[in-house]
Amino acid sequence: MDSVSFDADLLRRLDPAEEVEIETKGKTGASTRTIIWIVVDGGCIYVRSVRGPRGQWYQRLRREPEGALHVAGARTPVRAVPVGDTAEIERVSAALRRKYAHHEGPLAAMLRPETLPTTLRLEPA
Repeated sequence: MDSVSFDADLLRRLDPAEEVEIETKGKTGASTRTIIWIVVDGGCIYVRSVRGPRGQWYQRLRREPEGALHVAGARTPVRAVPVGDTAEIERVSAALRRKYAHHEGPLAAMLRPETLPTTLRLEPA
C-alpha cells in the first residue's frame, strides 16, 4: 500500500466521527453529499458501501474517483482507491467492528460478502 497520507489533525478528527459526508459528482458534474461511516486504520482512511455495489455514492466515486470529505465544517479533497488486498479488507472489517459494535444491524450489513469488494481507501487529492 502506497502511503500518501493526510495530516494527523484530520485523522484525529475522523477517527471518532460516527458519520461524515462524502461529496461525489454525478454524471452531470453536480456535487452530491451522502452521510456514510468511516474508519481510520494504520493512518489510512477507509469507507465501504452499506448497499454494496448498488450504493449510489459508491458508483459515483468509482466513475469519478475525485471527491471530498466533510467533517466538522471542513472540506477535504480525496481520491478513492479500490482495495483488493484481502488482508487490508479484513483490517477494515475489524476496524468497523470495533468502531460500530453498538450498531449491530447496520454493522452486519457492512460485513456481508457482497459489501467487502466496495472497500475504498481515501487518499489526498
